[in-house]
Amino acid sequence: MEISCHTLIVGAGITGLTIARELIEEGVEDIVIIEKENSLGAHASGRNSGVLHAGIYYSPGTYKARFCVEGNRLMKEYCRENGLALKETGKVIVTDEIRQDVLFELKKRADQSGAESIIIDHKQLREIEPYAAPSEKALYSPNTAVINPMEILVSIKEELESTRKVRFMFGTSFSGLRDSSIAITNQGSIRFKKFINAAGSFADKIAHSFGVGSQYKVLPFKGTYKRLVKKRSYLVRGNIYPVPDLRNPFLGVHFTRGIDGYVYIGPTAIPAFGREEYGLLNDLSIESLSILGRDILLFFTNDGFRAAAVSETKKYLRKYLLSEAKKLLPEVKMDDIQDTPKVGIRPQLVDWNSKKLVMDFILLKDGDSLHILNAISPAFTCSMAFAKHVVKEF
Repeated sequence: MEISCHTLIVGAGITGLTIARELIEEGVEDIVIIEKENSLGAHASGRNSGVLHAGIYYSPGTYKARFCVEGNRLMKEYCRENGLALKETGKVIVTDEIRQDVLFELKKRADQSGAESIIIDHKQLREIEPYAAPSEKALYSPNTAVINPMEILVSIKEELESTRKVRFMFGTSFSGLRDSSIAITNQGSIRFKKFINAAGSFADKIAHSFGVGSQYKVLPFKGTYKRLVKKRSYLVRGNIYPVPDLRNPFLGVHFTRGIDGYVYIGPTAIPAFGREEYGLLNDLSIESLSILGRDILLFFTNDGFRAAAVSETKKYLRKYLLSEAKKLLPEVKMDDIQDTPKVGIRPQLVDWNSKKLVMDFILLKDGDSLHILNAISPAFTCSMAFAKHVVKEF
């Protein structure tokens, strides 16, 4: 069986959905979106923390810095217009005196990106988060919010289907090209004029099948979460974060009051052995050996990765996680923390030529195909603004 379309999008995550939405705005009327899973949100888009980031962390000029602030505004607007869950809780970033220089670096980055942020003193911090660790200076982000990612995915899908210009094919995996304009899938072939690769953790493999981005490979990191028992959730009003290690793209374990009212602790960023290894060694394959080899090599060649790998792996231990949590919330106790089934995989891209973790989104254009790699946090927040850029570039 062969079908035809103007634009074929691989991946029904937030990136693929928002790009389809923008293509329709530009007059494209025949879009097919294929998704290897049988439903929305099985991976990163549906498993993220639910935090709508404000644009504080990112180096000026990067895609993340350029699109996070506007993406935050557009996503909030979409939630309000469609009656979707949105809690504008704000966020504080706390630190000790030793790392105050990083706090001021974050403030500088926020200012350059147009993100609203305020250096606050101990008294102001107590007014916002009464139980946060005492900090002589903290950074307050009023525009950080929390949303329900699955609710947004479903809403955009329904919106796209209502236009009758988008066809969804779930349970459909991309397996290669017959020529430059025919995609092979497990459900038959699809002839296209334009091709957009928004396949998340498998985007590098699809790019390689087009002969582009061979230097980029995914290294998966597992994000696990704990949460405060309900009776102690009053300890956190919104979001409490530490200052991050700017050598790597992880923000560190933090507290987030979710849409469901629970306060989550996490995520970790533990090197994983599979792109979908959500359980304990449940996604082992031949590629797992390759991933292990990348782990070992990066451990010895990249300072940022080595520091992250050592500290994050320790967070599997409740005692170590508690010690990290107490740096942000001194009153938290072991009995306050309970397990959750919440877990995600961050498909972190590595530039194998430089042996460095890639810190930004990557766009690779090759003729009539466009490949979006490393669409990791804050990709959900950036998505609506980033999609406008992608369609304009394409």
